[in-house]
Amino acid sequence: MQVDGKIYLGQSVKAEYLELKLSNRHGLVTGATGTGKTVSLQVMAEGFSAAGVPVFAADIKGDLSGVAAAGEEKDWVVKRCQAIGLDDWEPTKFPVVFWDLFGQQGHPIRATVTEMGPLLLARLMGLNDTQEGVLNIAFKLADDEGLLILDLKDLRALLSHVAERAGELTTDYGNVTKATIGTIQRQLLVLEQQGGEAFFGEPALAIADLMLKAPDGRGTINVLAADKLMANPRLYATFLLWLLSELFEELPEVGDLDKPKLVFFFDEAHLLFDEAPAVLIDKVEQVVRLIRSKGVGVYFVTQNPLDVPDKVSAQLGNRIQHALRAFTPREQKAVRAAAETFRQNPAFKTETAITELGVGEALVSVLENKGTPTMVQKTLIRPPSAKVGPISPAERATVVNTGPLAGKYEDVIDRESAYEKLRGHVAANVPAGAPAGEASSGSSGGILGGILDGIFNTGGSAPAPGDRGTGRGSRKTTDSLAEAVAKSAARTAASTVTRQVTQAIVRGVLGSLFKGR
Repeated sequence: MQVDGKIYLGQSVKAEYLELKLSNRHGLVTGATGTGKTVSLQVMAEGFSAAGVPVFAADIKGDLSGVAAAGEEKDWVVKRCQAIGLDDWEPTKFPVVFWDLFGQQGHPIRATVTEMGPLLLARLMGLNDTQEGVLNIAFKLADDEGLLILDLKDLRALLSHVAERAGELTTDYGNVTKATIGTIQRQLLVLEQQGGEAFFGEPALAIADLMLKAPDGRGTINVLAADKLMANPRLYATFLLWLLSELFEELPEVGDLDKPKLVFFFDEAHLLFDEAPAVLIDKVEQVVRLIRSKGVGVYFVTQNPLDVPDKVSAQLGNRIQHALRAFTPREQKAVRAAAETFRQNPAFKTETAITELGVGEALVSVLENKGTPTMVQKTLIRPPSAKVGPISPAERATVVNTGPLAGKYEDVIDRESAYEKLRGHVAANVPAGAPAGEASSGSSGGILGGILDGIFNTGGSAPAPGDRGTGRGSRKTTDSLAEAVAKSAARTAASTVTRQVTQAIVRGVLGSLFKGR
């Protein structure tokens, strides 16, 4: 599995290994449905874990959850071991932390609206340039007035506040129309109905919790339950893009290490690039190119190698290509493109081999020595040591409830933020003697105030900032107001004239995605 700084992948005419010291040069796993991509991903995840490297991977079908249970000596496992001469296979379970944006199949993952930032949020909601510009104005106003935007009710209250002040804001911030605000509000409702509301809030995810190690030194395999999440592909892609940018932003430069600090598997990678503007692809390419110096390896997993743009694909040095079918012109083009990415082997024609591979077979080319790719080889992938296929809901629940993060993220924290402040501000301006209901109906600004009170008011008292949990959520949300404003101001960049925004708050490494567009 892992020996002398290498991960054993399988057997060709020789043993095929992935060099740990070169595994942060990223990689690509491709192949048609049912050809063995998930097993290859699991083999690599197990190898990294055994080497003490934490892993984060999305589990699209639920099959990857099997890494939390020991494997079984099934007939195909025995035959595969015999075929590759693997005589030391042992059933093994690995340290696993399950995550779920909806909190149903794992620990919930949350981020504050501020952390997501207006630009990724605009992409998540499918806003056009004008609407995105107004969203930037709202974020800038929140920074100027010390309003924390932690969850969607904060953002909705803030947008209502901006709509009521549209006339005065136009002079200092740029043109704002109530019609545009209304469109954004409608998109927020769509996002909420798709389950996006569960993602925004506190406690926010601490990046350090993705880099845990078991007492025996093995790296934790973080498995994101994505079967339900895939019903909203845009949320899935935006979340993983946000997570990648947070890793880039938070982790220090470490140069070339003997092994990565974290390996990130991006399954269904085509969703990241579908309908993505060229400037976004440029930024993804930039992050992939630079994040290796932070000790992070990124592996894209997808069916068609053409799903990954050339400028990103060029950064992926370690490649596992499972079988592709070539019935249509596009499929034939994909086969040719895949074949051309490999260092050719005179023993066979790569393009033909891709269409003839059996289940569990793959063309493998990895980096070696000073980063040069090995000659492509037909490889029979080793069987995983953990269970292949999903574990039961009861087994999953046991892992979640007894794991190192049990209870840390389950309870939502709703402290004072933009919603409460704006509600209090409006209530304070209600004329003396006005009915109590009048304050409530206007508490969050405009007609939406009463709706906001009825839908979003949790009723509990907000804990003091100092009462929050530990980790990254604590770091990002317990800063003093002065510190928060200072950090936000440091990320400010000039926006485009076409959006009529004098300044936009740019958060995270991807904050300047659309700068100058």
